[in-house]
Amino acid sequence: MSTASLRIAAWGLLVPMLLSGCTSLLGGSRHPTSIYAPEVHRIDAQGWPQVHWQLAMGRTTGARTADSLRILVRPAPNEVQVYKDAQWAKSPGDMLEDGVLHALEDSGRIAVVARQGSGFAADYRLMLDVRRFESDYAGGAVPSATIEVTAKLLHVKDQQLAGSRTFLQTQPAATTAVADVVAAFDQALTAVTGELAGWTLATGEQHERSTH
Repeated sequence: MSTASLRIAAWGLLVPMLLSGCTSLLGGSRHPTSIYAPEVHRIDAQGWPQVHWQLAMGRTTGARTADSLRILVRPAPNEVQVYKDAQWAKSPGDMLEDGVLHALEDSGRIAVVARQGSGFAADYRLMLDVRRFESDYAGGAVPSATIEVTAKLLHVKDQQLAGSRTFLQTQPAATTAVADVVAAFDQALTAVTGELAGWTLATGEQHERSTH
């Protein structure tokens, strides 16, 4: 065998060894991570006002623990853990932002709604801050999907606060299994999204009428 052939053969043996070493260094696991994506179901917009102003969705903020891809669980009041080998497909902030945006778009009750920076002149800006997005036992045998978020609606022209409110939704899980906890988050996320979207339209419209 030629020297070049020996080098190629040696490299072929070395590559799998290097990849194996990289896997260990990167924390490779025998158990793959399950990725969950709670679904916001279609929301009934009955009772929401028809508005003619434009809304920008500001970038959602939140504490690092609350707005994390890891699925938080609170087994006791002063203790926070994460579910092993499980995570969200999107951050809680992104889930809330997407949910409200799509709910308003689907409702047909607003002239224009888009993310901030989309290049249109918005009349109002909605800002969300995630306080809690966790599975909370709260002293019970099974946890509840708990979502707490603060919303601020800003009138862009004069930077006046049109309204502010904190929303809290809790939905008990059927069991302690992660899949059942995620199903509870489906319900909680849908409920809080509907409340946020309806409140935004009603608050903005009330502000419009008070200033005209």
